[in-house]
Amino acid sequence: MAQAMVNFRMDSDLKEKMEETCKEMGLTMTSAFTIFAKRVIKEQRIPFEVAVNPCLSPEDEAEAMRRILNIKSGKSTFKEHALIEEDE
Repeated sequence: MAQAMVNFRMDSDLKEKMEETCKEMGLTMTSAFTIFAKRVIKEQRIPFEVAVNPCLSPEDEAEAMRRILNIKSGKSTFKEHALIEEDE
């Protein structure tokens, strides 16, 4: 089978840690990425979950913190309200 060169960039610290981890498992980075590629082809998916971070955006986090500080300082308060109940 003919070999092809694949090049991509990654953070140098990440690369170093990846090489160390692969070495501990008895692999090279090439063999690790080859395993990954074969799994992607076989399963027709990324072989692990890829998801958006469920944390708040920086703007939403800042707004939540502003509201918390307003409540703690007494600038904002909680108000009791009547619950609306529906007949089923």
